[in-house]
Amino acid sequence: MQAEILFDAQAALGEGPAWDAKTQTLYWVDILGKRVHAWKDGRDDFLQLDEFVGCVAPRRDGGLVAALHASFWTFGRRGDQRAFLASVSEPAANRFNDGKCDPAGRLLAGTMDMEEKSASGNLYSLISNSPPRKLLEGIRISNGLAWSPDHKIFYYIDTPTRQVRAFDYDLDTGDLSNPRVAVDVPASMGWPDGMTSDMEGRLWIALWGGARVSRWDPATGRCEAEIPVPALQTSSCVFGGPRRDILYVTSARVGMDESALAKYPLSGGVFQIQTQTEGMPTFEFAG
Repeated sequence: MQAEILFDAQAALGEGPAWDAKTQTLYWVDILGKRVHAWKDGRDDFLQLDEFVGCVAPRRDGGLVAALHASFWTFGRRGDQRAFLASVSEPAANRFNDGKCDPAGRLLAGTMDMEEKSASGNLYSLISNSPPRKLLEGIRISNGLAWSPDHKIFYYIDTPTRQVRAFDYDLDTGDLSNPRVAVDVPASMGWPDGMTSDMEGRLWIALWGGARVSRWDPATGRCEAEIPVPALQTSSCVFGGPRRDILYVTSARVGMDESALAKYPLSGGVFQIQTQTEGMPTFEFAG
């Protein structure tokens, strides 16, 4: 497997890729650039916002749901018809960072301290016509989320822990239980960031500072494969394409000095990796 550049976006903090199967569109965000990007048919369009955007996900009725600085919104198909859903009570220095929908149509999104020092972040669950519900607290850098193929296990990354935690997941209620460690990522590989899963139950993790994505078996905690990416700060990944076998990878340029950028000039780009496995779908927001 080999990573190829899809779009040299030079994003400050590319994150949160989501594949809309209905329209065959790859959505992703530049959190610090305050942009929502849409890649389709070789063209990248973007919606410029006036605040940070932590993540987006497609809606069942069309358009997108988004977690902005500390609030949830919906957008129409063209980025218009913006509608407020709910807000969360967070410290002023916190913002949303990464999120995705579960198979039942809830949006799970987490917050973090923008200075990456305080464990003041939380993981929220939002379903239509209900206030956000706090699932986890004491989070420092809320990142990767994924589900097992049978939807009974939820995987979650708080980056500084270097761990992927697994929880039993009740799809009817959205409740988490029985927390345990599924994966420990060695410091030599980088920091675990965004994550997705495949139909075989494997986890695919972007490694910030590691210039790679990796595939893990959560049943054993073993790393099965590493794929180099020509961007130092790989940030997240998602499966897409007509057969859902292309892994799309986002990356970032923030915090890189001139020498690092000279070595990794494509940092901030979006990459694609042709795999031999079928990925889990991007679930839609039921609202």
